[in-house]
Amino acid sequence: MSDNAERLARLARAWDEAAAGYEEYFVPRFAPWVAQAVSAAIDADLPEGPVLVPCCGTFPELDLLIERCPGREIAGIDLSPGMIDLARERAADRPLVKAIVGDAQTLDPHWSGRCAAVVSVFGLQQIPDPLAAVRSWLDALRPGGRLSIVFWPDTTETEGPFALAAEVVRASLPAFDDSRWEDELAAAVTDHGATLERDELPAFPMSHASAAAYFDASARSGPLRALAISRGDAFMDRLRAAFLAKAPAGEWHHRPHARLVTARR
Repeated sequence: MSDNAERLARLARAWDEAAAGYEEYFVPRFAPWVAQAVSAAIDADLPEGPVLVPCCGTFPELDLLIERCPGREIAGIDLSPGMIDLARERAADRPLVKAIVGDAQTLDPHWSGRCAAVVSVFGLQQIPDPLAAVRSWLDALRPGGRLSIVFWPDTTETEGPFALAAEVVRASLPAFDDSRWEDELAAAVTDHGATLERDELPAFPMSHASAAAYFDASARSGPLRALAISRGDAFMDRLRAAFLAKAPAGEWHHRPHARLVTARR
């Protein structure tokens, strides 16, 4: 198995196991960014064609998309069969909606030049080659179609649970930096023939009952799940202890920022 295939298989397994907990814990907390991504993509000037949602997860975008663009075909694609099972439950009895297990990085040629919009929320930063994914998503758009991406950049806050988790992970693993692609994203969009419309850092408030509640949800059902699978329980126990030793007591409020990028084909 190639390194890329192995990483994709590990990601799929991680999100299969995380799906139910992700839907319960993270989907409500991420809702403001989902709403912003959908709002940025869907307007009266969109051409005909379907709306595609790569890295759809449990498909939290779906209700907003149906409300904003009734009568359009809407398709979600995700690597994780567990996530797609929940996405299909959300899409039940909606004949114009489908949820597909597939590679969101390199889209099936079936989508090329057909889509009115491509919307992706919090999936890009997990893809092995994010810039290749963005080019593939742009290729799916027909002329006048719009791309709207929200993702977690390498730095989301200077303090708070996201920042502390990043700090303790980096202290426990060999140093690496895979965030250089973020600096190249805007150029990748324009070099691929699209017009960059927005590049912003929207922030919204988020709360957790405690530091332990956040860490445990993240390890079971969120961004630390793949690390938990690859490193095992003993490593995660040490990571949890280091995290809690530096975390505040009680309810934890913070205001992380994501990155919103929109473009027109």
